[in-house]
Amino acid sequence: MPEATFRIRWPDGTEEACYSPSTVIFNHLTAGEAYRVDDFHARTRTALDLAARRVEAKFGFRCTSADAQAARIAAAVARYDPEETVTCLSIH
Repeated sequence: MPEATFRIRWPDGTEEACYSPSTVIFNHLTAGEAYRVDDFHARTRTALDLAARRVEAKFGFRCTSADAQAARIAAAVARYDPEETVTCLSIH
């Protein structure tokens, strides 16, 4: 199953590489775009859930890496105001 890494910049300037076990992330984020924190959270939560379900359909179990990445993002977004922005720097 093809995977993707998306690099983001949080509102405080911190950059982070994030993992998706599926290229479905390309349908939810665009490199170079900035998203409100709440929108970014919704988009990544949806994409990573879809990715985990794709793995489950193929292998019989959810992708724990996708679920863990979604949990890390959820913890991080709690530190910011929903109206601040997260920038998707790249997706590979």
